[in-house]
Amino acid sequence: MSNALLDFTGLPPFDSIRPDDVAPAMDVLLERASAALETVTAPDFPARWDAIAKVLDVATERLGMAWGAVSHLNSVADTPELRAAYNAALPRVTEFWTRLGADERLFAKYKAIDPATLTDEQRQAHRNAVRNFVLSGAELTGAAKERFAQIQERQAELSQKFSENALDATDAYAYYATADELDGIPSDVQQAALAAAQADGKDGYKLTLKMPCYLPVMQFATRSDLREKLYHAYVTRASDQAQGDARKFDNTALIGEILGLRREEAQLLGYANFGEVSVVPKMAQSPAQVVGFLRDLARRARPYAEKDVADLRAFAAEKLSLSNPQAWDWPYVSEKLKEARYAFSEQEVKEYFTAPKVLAGLFKIIETLFEVSIRRDSAPVWNPAVEFYRIERGSTLVGQFYLDQPARTGKRGGAWMDDVRARWLRPDTGVLQTPVAHLVCNFASGVDGKPPLLTHDDVITLFHEFGHGLHHMLTQVNERDVSGIGGVEWDAVELPSQFMENFCWEWDVLKHMTAHVDTGAPLPRALFDKMIAAKNFQSGMQTLRQIEFSLFDMLLHTEHDPAKDFMPLLAQVRDEVSVLTPPAFSRTAHTFSHIFAGGYAAGYYSYKWAEVLSADAYAAFEETAGSDGLPSTETGRRYREAILEAGGSRPAMESFKAFRGREPNLDALLRHQGMAQAPAA
Repeated sequence: MSNALLDFTGLPPFDSIRPDDVAPAMDVLLERASAALETVTAPDFPARWDAIAKVLDVATERLGMAWGAVSHLNSVADTPELRAAYNAALPRVTEFWTRLGADERLFAKYKAIDPATLTDEQRQAHRNAVRNFVLSGAELTGAAKERFAQIQERQAELSQKFSENALDATDAYAYYATADELDGIPSDVQQAALAAAQADGKDGYKLTLKMPCYLPVMQFATRSDLREKLYHAYVTRASDQAQGDARKFDNTALIGEILGLRREEAQLLGYANFGEVSVVPKMAQSPAQVVGFLRDLARRARPYAEKDVADLRAFAAEKLSLSNPQAWDWPYVSEKLKEARYAFSEQEVKEYFTAPKVLAGLFKIIETLFEVSIRRDSAPVWNPAVEFYRIERGSTLVGQFYLDQPARTGKRGGAWMDDVRARWLRPDTGVLQTPVAHLVCNFASGVDGKPPLLTHDDVITLFHEFGHGLHHMLTQVNERDVSGIGGVEWDAVELPSQFMENFCWEWDVLKHMTAHVDTGAPLPRALFDKMIAAKNFQSGMQTLRQIEFSLFDMLLHTEHDPAKDFMPLLAQVRDEVSVLTPPAFSRTAHTFSHIFAGGYAAGYYSYKWAEVLSADAYAAFEETAGSDGLPSTETGRRYREAILEAGGSRPAMESFKAFRGREPNLDALLRHQGMAQAPAA
């Protein structure tokens, strides 16, 4: 039987990849990539960009594509067999990439390349490559180099285990509620919970910690004891505070070891801490600049956040007879206050956002703004719910993407974009390879034969991930390492995703993407106006919450001693910026996958940093909107060409200035979030 992971004739054959394919495929691809490395580092091999790419980059791209397919399946279709195969291969794959990045012979070959022989795109890729060699330990020798490699391999194992523990702790929890406990919970959530319990052969309603179930319970369940039960389970996931058998997923020791290894890695490279290493390839110049940015934003947001909390406390006491709300009460109080203040509920809004209609509306805005067309396409998929599409300009294929929307067991939580392959004028064939992306969400499935219903937050999430996807797919750069999101500074990579979120608040966009699940009627303008009025509801609190995560992350990787408990640091950060302190048993850091398993270590601030860029970029569309309220195609074209098409081929600040004509400022963000004037009394 042929090995599906060694088939590079087209897109990955996801429907036929088996766990048994992983080890033999990695044997072959690692051997080929290692042989290619030996070839290009031979003394007589020419120090030319195109010559190295033709041999080494082609071999490593195939390894990357095959391993990417395995990693993707591990995230969206986890099984014990696949997990075992993935974990068995992970150290070998990590060892190769570490060895490649630190190979002093290859580093010397790159340094010997004459920049005058390169195109502008190649020059940027070359600068990045030389920098990355240094960060990958290429200048280390002897025992230090050996230790650096060991650190990379161990970190890969620990991050994978952290991610598994977070997934398993989430999947393992179930509470079978009785009908009388579900008062207030939306009917579609109740129906899904009933079906889940029946599928398990159990009585009652199965409540889980997955977002499509957990969040509505916290927002709508009238019983505080039910909210407390789920809240406690949720915030103690994968920690020493988990109850009973669930403690086996505790991530405490893993976090300590990860932080220690990162500090050691930084010191081997000549830096004081990992925060300093993290910012080298980013827009921010230093950890101190990041901390200053976060504290400045916290200072501006704090009066609004304090007003938010005061409003909540007053409402809870006066209307809900809650004189001392607890952590599990706040989402419920917030939802009730929002309903009272703006006379609508998230549940009412959700009835109008059916997944197919939302998707059609999203495609319409992309097609109009960026002068492309999106059509259904076919490719092998890992689950029947996955859809595949192509993006064309005229009759030319620009890119393709997989869309995987529903939550399910074995699929990790959250939403993300990942690349399957990048745009690349291939050096081996001379053919232009078009980019392909994964767009993954975790939305509720449809019930009773009806289409899935999305909350407005789900709609924003979908637009966000599509922003990343467009950055990857609409690039016109032909050099793989700087095409699409390749080579884009990490703290600028959220610009296109957060930019797209703004359209979710435009009536002329939204009215095309709503249809009531039962009547087909579009979202009423009056309801939309209430949503707009509520748009910045608790924006002060939400801003401080993101700053809390960001500041904790940066201080954890700069000032914290990894040998010590990190919980006091989290408490210190909360004392400084938070307006609502969670209970002592809360362990949110134990599932903070962004920084312990997702590439955002000492980089979580990127979300807020990029929000400044995206709000300012979107302001250009507000300034040029037509009389019909629709965004200007001309502005869309300029944005596409300056930001999306340029990819990582130049510094992000250059791309921003090419679009906006100046450097970004904070004003648009504060205005968009209702924090431009003093909070109302």
